[in-house]
Amino acid sequence: MATTFSLVCVLLAVAPLFLIFFYTLFQGISAINLDFFLQMPKPVGETGGGMANALAGTGILIGLGALFGLPIGIMSGIYLAEYGNNPFASTVRFLSDVLSGVPSIVVGVVAYIIVVLPMKHFSALAGGVALGILMIPTVTRTTEEMIRLVPHYYREAGLALGIPQWKTTLRIILPTALKGITTGILLALARAAGETAPLLFTALGNRFWSTSIGQPIASLTVFIFDYAKAPFEDWNRQAWAAALVLIALIFLLNLIFRVVTRGRYTER
Repeated sequence: MATTFSLVCVLLAVAPLFLIFFYTLFQGISAINLDFFLQMPKPVGETGGGMANALAGTGILIGLGALFGLPIGIMSGIYLAEYGNNPFASTVRFLSDVLSGVPSIVVGVVAYIIVVLPMKHFSALAGGVALGILMIPTVTRTTEEMIRLVPHYYREAGLALGIPQWKTTLRIILPTALKGITTGILLALARAAGETAPLLFTALGNRFWSTSIGQPIASLTVFIFDYAKAPFEDWNRQAWAAALVLIALIFLLNLIFRVVTRGRYTER
């Protein structure tokens, strides 16, 4: 009975994922074609076109967010796990937990104040900063927990061989915890890829082709937001198509990370 109940709970947990995927597939597959990936958005009232600029912009924004957020999150997690038995580390953990619960729109406002206002215009750089801030708490806490799960005798063996602690962490502990850290990175990237509110205050959006990090840039989530509420049926279909592409990109990203890290350190 307990096993059956657990199985039912598992099915209930994954059911929303399949419902979202198949409904999005049903609604958006009709708008998926080569033009969607290669053409620019059409003017208001015209049918067809694509979201080539939004696809490129989403990749740039996620890359900038990862560039800002992942190093800070990973290094913070290493510090908390390896050197975190002090009041300062406890404060960092608390603030990290608080930051993970801050609404994303508030992070967008903060990025607007610290980046957009000094630059006096919206930009991909500001969007990357906002997404990076959102990534930091997830990566920090995941990295800390995964490193703490590494058996302590790994550290003792390295130190017994005369290896400095920093090198033991870098060459032994991190590779062992890589799979778990990768999971945290994927969660952070997936959350950033699906954010809209922070980008409205920072990257803003752009209906034209732009890859400059110093100018407003298009993104799939902002296009979904704009097209889903538009009174044009073709735009509504493209919004569903963009949502389907976004889900597919996140799935592909997860698959690539899993393949790259699979069994890489199991023999050590």
